Amino acid sequence: MITPRLKDRYRSEIVPTLKERLGKTNDLAVPRLQKIVISMGLGAGTRDNKLIDQAEQALTQLAGQKSQRTKSKKSVAAFRLREGMEVGVRVTLRGQRMYEFFDRLISLALPRVRDFRGLNPNGFDGRGNYSFGLTEQFVFPEIDPDKITAVQGMNITFVTTATNNDDGRALLREMGLPLRKD
Repeated sequence: MITPRLKDRYRSEIVPTLKERLGKTNDLAVPRLQKIVISMGLGAGTRDNKLIDQAEQALTQLAGQKSQRTKSKKSVAAFRLREGMEVGVRVTLRGQRMYEFFDRLISLALPRVRDFRGLNPNGFDGRGNYSFGLTEQFVFPEIDPDKITAVQGMNITFVTTATNNDDGRALLREMGLPLRKD
């Protein structure tokens, strides 16, 4: 089995650097990436089932594993939404697929975003996890624009074992995530 290059780099370069920077003595005390969650909310998908099918296919192709449809938890009359209607798709990546996706994100997709100046450094949740959104799925080269009729954005969340924002920020910066300077 081939180890992803980002995982090799994490073990050989990033762990020693973070041990020194964060003052850790044990390799296992250094924060690491646990999972990546990619989700697409489809407001118009409640009326058009083809949009959910297209988003599910695109996310499955992007992640390399089958995506899961999400259902609404509450009924909202103003949005013509009933409890149990399909409103989005999501996928959770762990292990090798997670590292492969992260590598493709930072080396292929983010450089293709128009007027990209770096990701907002304020997307941390207080526990070292980072979330951001992309406005369109076409920045990934795997997605064929001819098969997609509606441009759809996505939310990407990096869940880390860090206990605070500073440790999570240090980990993601070392891994190559282009966060803007404060």
